Amino acid sequence: MLASPNPVATTAMPKPVRSPLDPSQIQYSSKKQQQAVADIVEQLTLDASTLKGIKDHFVQEMRKGLAKDGETIAMVPSYVLDRLNGTEIGSYLTLDVGGTYIRVVSVNLLGHGQVVSQHKKYKIDEELKTSEAKLLFVDEHAIVVPLETELELGFTFSFPVKQTGIDSGTLITWTKGFSCPHMVGKDPAAFLQDAFHRKNIPVRVAALLNDTVGTLLAYEYHHPSTVIGLGLGTGCNGAYLERVERIPKWKRDPSDPQGEEVIVNMEFGAFDSERQVLPVTMFDNKVDRKSMNTGKQIFEKMIAGMYLGEITRNVLLHLADRRLLFSDCSVQWEMNRVWAFDTAYMSTIEADNSPSLKATQMVLESTLGFGSELDAGRQRVDSSMATTLVDREIVKMVVQLVGQRAARLAAAALAGILEHTMGVTWQEDTGASIGVDGSLYRYYPSFRSDILDGLDAIFGLEPKMKGLCRGESGEAKIRMGLNTEGGGAGAALCALMAGRQKVMEV
Repeated sequence: MLASPNPVATTAMPKPVRSPLDPSQIQYSSKKQQQAVADIVEQLTLDASTLKGIKDHFVQEMRKGLAKDGETIAMVPSYVLDRLNGTEIGSYLTLDVGGTYIRVVSVNLLGHGQVVSQHKKYKIDEELKTSEAKLLFVDEHAIVVPLETELELGFTFSFPVKQTGIDSGTLITWTKGFSCPHMVGKDPAAFLQDAFHRKNIPVRVAALLNDTVGTLLAYEYHHPSTVIGLGLGTGCNGAYLERVERIPKWKRDPSDPQGEEVIVNMEFGAFDSERQVLPVTMFDNKVDRKSMNTGKQIFEKMIAGMYLGEITRNVLLHLADRRLLFSDCSVQWEMNRVWAFDTAYMSTIEADNSPSLKATQMVLESTLGFGSELDAGRQRVDSSMATTLVDREIVKMVVQLVGQRAARLAAAALAGILEHTMGVTWQEDTGASIGVDGSLYRYYPSFRSDILDGLDAIFGLEPKMKGLCRGESGEAKIRMGLNTEGGGAGAALCALMAGRQKVMEV
């Protein structure tokens, strides 16, 4: 959803560049405009007490999901048992079907956190997201190297799946704008394996995993203290290490691989679909109604990159319809199109600290057509009207509010996972590492900083957690970092773990 402004620096984290706008410093054109902006600020601002309430409910929902199937947070055991030891080596193929791209990666694990990989990436056309499911899987160009012997593959499938084994599962529901028919309730790994057989490609699907499970494994390969993997991009989700004894619903056969810990794929994008604690606004409700999965994944729709631009568009149109924004512009035709305000525009606006907000002006006027009209041939032409500085300041403020709210909601979920696992899979004295992947975390200015601020706000109300995130002295006990390996290394490690477990079975 978000493209890197510098495709060469794909692993660089953006610096927290926000220069916050103070609502009281904007030179409003009227008292009514000022009051309307104040109302937006109130609706989109989450204080520490609200965040703590969300975190507390999140922990309760985690425990319900561990106790039985069918709960809002699915809490799916991944069958990836126990931890890496750092000596893992081997060559694997991986395939990643995500919300925006299909990635094919050849991975060589060299041990001690060393990885060498080659990859190809293909954008998923919008038509493909609603086509027959088999078209999503291997095409003629997907496997680009001749294979003389059978190669094991780790298959990352970034949608809610109920695992039935480390190499099998059934699709629970589509998310991220997908709605391929006849796939729900089916095994995506079986679809993929069938595609390989049909094309006589000597590849065996050894592991089926969610992208957050792969993120956790890939980060753990470098950082043994890793207990959580987060995905914050087109969608949002988390995975974490759980003690097997704390999953009452998981009834394993004695012949199954045994272990004391297992990675749980949470599928937390569905959190609070009942809307008990989330501060859902009318702008969120509009996004939900226009989505393919109305009434579902509400938490994801308040956080993920696929939706943030559309939330922002709804807020801006609400103000424009009341003649409190863009009132000097003759036409705002592009903004009337659903999904027209891409989340990538928010990234540009967040980073704009120029006195006149020049980059923001470029997005609004050159990209979205504010201050232009349509001629007789329906072509856009310039007019004398354009956005004002006050317009641009209000736009930036709305962007900041929507982005900050998303990060603080992600912080509430992360705080819940940390609280639930503290003293179980990580100890206060040694702390925990968290691997994160996804375009929001990678490229969106201030997103990481806003998550840390949210954790600080929540932990400040929790005596046992206070100071863990940003310790007053020494290194912080909660260490959050970018997974620079992408999904390929994690899927390869999952395939390796699958082989290790098969040996244990024998």
